[in-house]
Amino acid sequence: MKILVKIILSVVVVLSLSFLLKPKPIEKNTKEKTYTDYKGYTNKALEYCQKNNLNDTYFFLVDLSIHSGKKRFYVCDFSKQTITERYMVSHGCGSEFWRKDYSKENAEISNEADSHCSSLGKYIIGKKGVSNWGIKVNYELYGMDKTNSNASKRSIVLHSWNAIKDDEVYPDGAPEGWGCPSVSNNSMKEIINKIESSQKRTLLWIIK
Repeated sequence: MKILVKIILSVVVVLSLSFLLKPKPIEKNTKEKTYTDYKGYTNKALEYCQKNNLNDTYFFLVDLSIHSGKKRFYVCDFSKQTITERYMVSHGCGSEFWRKDYSKENAEISNEADSHCSSLGKYIIGKKGVSNWGIKVNYELYGMDKTNSNASKRSIVLHSWNAIKDDEVYPDGAPEGWGCPSVSNNSMKEIINKIESSQKRTLLWIIK
């Protein structure tokens, strides 16, 4: 009996030590990034904007490699070389369920019609229109790369959605739509002011 008790105690001690010494998992893509982290993109974006007569004061950068529960829609100011605003933004649900957050850590990417996925690449923000979502305003997005060339055919627009929160919801993710970058209603109001304040069209670049 004493031997059995010793064996049980030994097992308990070993299991306890294993639990205590087990390294904590490293959280991926949750650290807040800075303008410098995107230097390669910001330099190319400025060059692209100047070459194509676009707004060269700032551009919008969406990083889908970031967990969707974090703010990953950035307003990047070229002259100040800083990220001046950060917003929550959804991505497409792809093969998962609409409005869920199942792909919050790894957004599916596709340029195909009916894929319900987000598409990477540079977009020029175009005509302002009426939306069925959020504050009822949207902007057409013109895909300028091979990776997002079907944006217009897919009716990809920038709009707000009541389901998107103003603040971060991590470790939960943002609700996923059908491929449009969707922001909160309050965020959309600020973004509209930014877009309308420029006499030139603004660049939106989605990366991963």
